[in-house]
Amino acid sequence: MEPAWNTDRLLDFLIEQTVLAPDDRPAHLDVTFAEVGIDSLAYLHLQTVVFDAFGIELPAEPPADYTLEQILATINAAGQVIA
Repeated sequence: MEPAWNTDRLLDFLIEQTVLAPDDRPAHLDVTFAEVGIDSLAYLHLQTVVFDAFGIELPAEPPADYTLEQILATINAAGQVIA
């Protein structure tokens, strides 16, 4: 079973739907929202999209060290595939 999201899908979402500029796209996911300049409103939007698409609840308030890699792992832990 393929993952629900992959690195490119998560980063593309952040660029298209939040304040992450294409030039600020990180080379890896071992970064926090703060490190790439994404605010709490963008995280809230991501929470909503993830819940609506997969029924997965991300933490209400991301821990300061919650990385994009951890977010992707949480999304994919449900083992669901986007049709």
